[in-house]
Amino acid sequence: MSTITTTSVNSATSNAQSQLQQAAQSIISGSTGNSTMDVASLVSALVNAKTAGQTAALKAKQTSESTVLSAYGALSSALSALQAAIKSLSDGTTLSTFGATASGKGMDPKAGPGAVAGSYTIDVKQIAASQSLSSAAFDATAKLGTGKLTIEVGGKSMDVTVDSTNNTLTGIANAINKAGNNPGVTATIVTGTGGAHLVLRSTTTGAANTINVSTGDVQNDNGLSSLGVTSTPGANGAASSIVSSDTNKAWRQSEAAQDALFTVGGIEASSSSNAVTSAISGVTLNLSSAAVGTTQTLTIASDTTAQNTAITNFANLYNTVVTTINSLSSYDKSSKTGGALLGDSTLTTIKNTLASIIGGGGGVGTGTSAVGLASIGISLKGDPADGTLVIDNKKLTASLSSSPAQVAALFNSTNGLGVKLNKSITDFVKTGGIIDTRSTALNADLKSITAQQTTLANYSAALTKQYQNQFTALNTLMATMNNNANYLTALFGGPKSAGALASNK
Repeated sequence: MSTITTTSVNSATSNAQSQLQQAAQSIISGSTGNSTMDVASLVSALVNAKTAGQTAALKAKQTSESTVLSAYGALSSALSALQAAIKSLSDGTTLSTFGATASGKGMDPKAGPGAVAGSYTIDVKQIAASQSLSSAAFDATAKLGTGKLTIEVGGKSMDVTVDSTNNTLTGIANAINKAGNNPGVTATIVTGTGGAHLVLRSTTTGAANTINVSTGDVQNDNGLSSLGVTSTPGANGAASSIVSSDTNKAWRQSEAAQDALFTVGGIEASSSSNAVTSAISGVTLNLSSAAVGTTQTLTIASDTTAQNTAITNFANLYNTVVTTINSLSSYDKSSKTGGALLGDSTLTTIKNTLASIIGGGGGVGTGTSAVGLASIGISLKGDPADGTLVIDNKKLTASLSSSPAQVAALFNSTNGLGVKLNKSITDFVKTGGIIDTRSTALNADLKSITAQQTTLANYSAALTKQYQNQFTALNTLMATMNNNANYLTALFGGPKSAGALASNK
């Protein structure tokens, strides 16, 4: 970068000298009466001659340090991406992940933290459902009276005031849906051949989440009192039942509230939700109607696909870091240009630290208990100067399937490869770390350069004004002198001519 800086400064200085020579010629021409001085060019040349070198030096330094700062940003980004990729490898979560599969349809199992490998027989008897009630038919525009509706769902309730502004079925439905303390019920209007029906549905599944409606303070009753209904949850999670307050205008239960009922290995179990989390530790069973009446086998096993993806991603992002480092520290002999961080001590420290962790196969342990990246199918590229990793996916897959303990040892959460890399990267990218310290210094330098450029610009402006005043005055003086000289020559004559006085003799 220093070569570029010197070249830029020398070029700017040479250009300034050329402009100054042209300006000097302008003065000579003006003084000999051949022409007037080009004040603008002259002033520009003189100011440039005084400031060009410093301007170019500041600009070159600004460019150089901005380039270095950007290089540190690229390096920090690559390191942060690698750190994010190895998080699950450093804390042990990836290598303790399990996958869950079901032998049939209607049961989408997910294994999470706490899952244990095993096989289970699942018999689904019914899935959880939310209750839906439909009122008797009414005239859609009829005024039903005024009063109060108390609506309860699963032990939570709200009061809905019915007055002259909302005492139609549509007005009541809107009031229910807009209530801020709605306990978990939606209201819609369904119009059939017999009239309009108020349909209430619980937003939550489960036998306990039944809907109850009671009326109170009814005035001018034209059907409002008949909207009362009492729901009774079924025993042991079975379907709910209802009793209407008015048998002549009775509610109908279009869907009953019920729990999901199933057995796990012959053990009866239930859940108010179809996302069953309470049956098997660390496993969620997502049930749908297709599972009802089926007996399926649930298998929990290590998720080697996710583990393979995590380890491969780690290797690829490590290669990105190495490639970034190699690019920033490279040197091109043909163009004689180097990378932004060629010879930088901070970059060298980071490069050597990472290489020492990965070098020798990234081993963990000693003696017969030693395990390294090479043992699971990841090795350094043949060219030692390259430093990137090569993945043998076939060997990695085999290691995850047949030697999971070996892989787990390599990435253990105490002194495993992921832990070592994570600690080193944290030291590199943290606030106060070596990258932050270097970047802070560069930003301080750039701030100082900006201040110097401002000062130089102010100096140039003041100098320009001073020179403009001086040379404008000089130009005027020389023009006056040339006019006087021409007048005297015309009057008295010159070397090649006789003046007017001579002609009058």
